[in-house]
Parts: sequence; structure tokens; C-alpha cells
Amino acid sequence: MNNSDDLPIALSEKLSLNEKLAYGAGDLGPAITANVLGVFLLIFFTNVAGLKPGMAGSILLISKIWDAINDPIIGVLSDRTRSRWGRRHPWMLFGAVPFGIFFFLQWVVPHFSNDPIANQWGLFWFYVAISIVFNSFYTAVNLPYTALTPELTQDYDERTSLNSYRFAFSISGSILSLILALGIFAAFKGDPAKQYLVLGGVCAVLSVLPLYWCVWGTRKRVAITERQRQETTTEASLPYLEQLKIVFSNKPFLYVIGIYLCSWLAVQNTVSVIPYFVKNWMQLEDADFTKVVIAVQVTALAMLFVWGKVSQRYGKKAVYFMGMTVWIIAQVGLFFLQPGQNILLYVLAIMAGFGVSTAYLIPWSMIPDVIELDELQTGQRREGIFYGFMVLLQKVALAIGLFIVGWVLQKSGFLETVSGQPAPIQPDSALWAIRMLVGPAPLVVLLIGLGLAYLYPITKEVHAEILLKLQERKRAQAEDT
Repeated sequence: MNNSDDLPIALSEKLSLNEKLAYGAGDLGPAITANVLGVFLLIFFTNVAGLKPGMAGSILLISKIWDAINDPIIGVLSDRTRSRWGRRHPWMLFGAVPFGIFFFLQWVVPHFSNDPIANQWGLFWFYVAISIVFNSFYTAVNLPYTALTPELTQDYDERTSLNSYRFAFSISGSILSLILALGIFAAFKGDPAKQYLVLGGVCAVLSVLPLYWCVWGTRKRVAITERQRQETTTEASLPYLEQLKIVFSNKPFLYVIGIYLCSWLAVQNTVSVIPYFVKNWMQLEDADFTKVVIAVQVTALAMLFVWGKVSQRYGKKAVYFMGMTVWIIAQVGLFFLQPGQNILLYVLAIMAGFGVSTAYLIPWSMIPDVIELDELQTGQRREGIFYGFMVLLQKVALAIGLFIVGWVLQKSGFLETVSGQPAPIQPDSALWAIRMLVGPAPLVVLLIGLGLAYLYPITKEVHAEILLKLQERKRAQAEDT
């Protein structure tokens, strides 16, 4: 009845290498798709599909309005899911294939009318529809995946280690997608529409398969911890709005989402504008901006495990401050960078990678601690709704970044490429806007994020006290039964 043979496995705080690798693989597909969309979608819309920059940026913003409703609801539904595969795995199993299909469809350029204005609006609504459906399936696979973290281990440092594996796969996926882009763009040089279509197809396949590896590799531990959760957790179901009220009364969670939103606004704003910065301001080739982003991602990957070790010694807040400081210096340097300073461009990209690494690692390793504080206060575990807002914020940051870049470029007089004609020379007003977007704009939100990190209250010692109180409660409940 008590399944005592399973308890040592579930209670062991150390995960095996195979479990960590399988868990990490679950973020490979979402990372590939998110990175390709973040780096290439806006420039694909303006330079291949021929949409105006403001209209292109609006597409992502509209899809995120749906996500504002969709993400928390899927979070609650995954919390309430009951199956022999646990709460999270069914979403990943059945959502994976549609997730890949609708990612691919975003790179199709249909023709709706010979009238340029009518064709613009046809393309606009086509991409809005595809983006809404794709983002729904992105949420269906990625949100339950992220909610697995606190179900796999309760150890403060082990969670940082687990997230190091996760983001090692995540950043590797981002790097892989950029390397694929370089190869595919070279193979289909001169045909931009085919370049992006092939890139979309290859990345769609690569994004689906690792999700099944994740489910297979974590299934045993998830099954055991889910059984324990059902035996020890009160299952009183609260209305959705009541759950939202509880979540947003959790002050440490508000700090975490603030830190995360600031970090990812800076990431997505920079990633969105860097193609225009490298091509139009630095006067380099199309392939060079991909190489710059690779330099950032390779550095972020290399630093993940370094920051993980530093965090064990000095804490998560200290690591965040270290990484952000280097990143801020890099953003300021990009603003003052001049055409021809190509080596310095890559130096600054590497420096930015130090901070981007902490933007991946630290907020996500804070969230499980917040969830356990909520469990201590309410008697329930509601990972889905907490992670729902984290996934939502990541996509909101992407949407806001693309929207801001698109509209600022349009208001500055940026000239979009007309199909079949050479790229236009941009006016000084557009070049100034590009420089402001790559330097001062991210700087402001990074400084706000540092202030929020300073105020974040859950230290390693506080988390240990939370776990101790939870264990005492569960022991008392076991004695009562």
C-alpha cells in the first residue's frame, strides 16, 4: 500500500545523469523554435514576405494577447490532469507533432492578391492565425515540461544543476538552429523564400523528437512522485480566479516574474534588432549577424555550468548580479560601436553571453522555491499556474521586443525590401533608432531587473527552513493516518 520500495527513488535528491539528460532534452525543441522565431521572423516578414515593419511586429503582439488567456489556463489544466502518465507528460506526448507542423507553416509565403494592399492584409491575417495556433501548441508542450522541475527534485542546489542541463540543451538548440541557418542559407543562396522554408522544415522535425526522449527518460521518477503527491496533498480544487489571487499574493513570485521579464525583454529586444544593427549600421553581410548571435549563445552555454558552481557557493542573487554587470557593459559598448570595429563587435557579443546565461539559469531556478513557499502557505502544489505565467512572460517578452522594434523602425523611416529589388539604403533616422534599440533600451530594463533581484527574499537558508516545515507537516499527516 505504501510502496516502500519506491520511496528511496522518489526521495533521493540526486538525479541520475540519464534523467538529467532526458529532462534537458525537453527544452531542445522549444529553444530551436523560439530562437529561430526571435532571430529571423521579423526580418523574414519585412524582407521576404514584404510586410511593413509595424504590421509585422503587430502579428506577434496579437498572438500574445491570446497567450495571455491561453498560458495560465493550460497551467491550471495540467495541474488538474489525471492519467497513468502523470499530469505533465500527456500534454507533451499529444502536442508535439502539431507543435512542429504549425512552426513550419509560419515560413510559408502564400499569395492572396495582385493588389499590394490586399495581399498585405491577406498575409497579415494568415500569419496571425498560424501564430495563434502555433503558440497554443508551444504552450501545450513547453509549459507542462517546465513544471516538471519541482517534481523531479526538492534540493536547492540540485535544481540549479538540473536547470543547467536544461539550458545547456536549450542554448545548444539555439546554436544548432543558427548553424543550420548558415548552412541552409549558403545552400540556397539567392532564394530567400526557399531558405526560410527549408530552415522551418528541418527545425520542425528536430524540435519534435526530443520531447519524446524527455517523456521516456523521466517517466519513472514522475510516476512515483505523482503518486506521493496524491497521497499527501489536499486536492480541494479552487476556482481559477481564486488561484490567480493566491499566486499574485506570493511576493517572492512577483519579484521572480519581474526579474525574468526584464531579463528576457533585454534578450529579445537585442536579438530582434541585431540583424538590422549588423547589416545596416555595421555594414556587414547577412551571415554575419547569425555569427554574432552564435558567439553570444556559445558563451552562454559555456558559462551555464560555471554559474551553476558559483551559485552553490555564493547564491543565486550574487550570480545574477555578476552576469548582469558584464552584460550591461556590453550593451553600452554596442551603442558606441562604429562601422569597421568588427573584432570589438564579437568581443561585446561574448561579454553579453555572460549575462544571457544568467538570464536563462537564475529566474528558472528560483521558481521551484517560490512554489514550495506557496505549498507551505496553502497546502497545495500548483506548479502549472506558476510556470504558466513564466512561459507567458517569455513569449510576452518576445512579442513586445518584436513589436517595439517593428514600430520604432517604421516610425524612424526604415525602408522595407521590395521583392525582386536590391536592399535600400537606410536613412540616418533609421540608423539612429537601430543604435538606440541595441544599447540604451535594453540597458534600462536590465537595471530594473537588478533592483528586483536585490529585493528577492528567498535565500538558501530561507528555502531550507521552508522544506523543513513542509517535511514536518507531511510527517504529521502520515501519523494522523
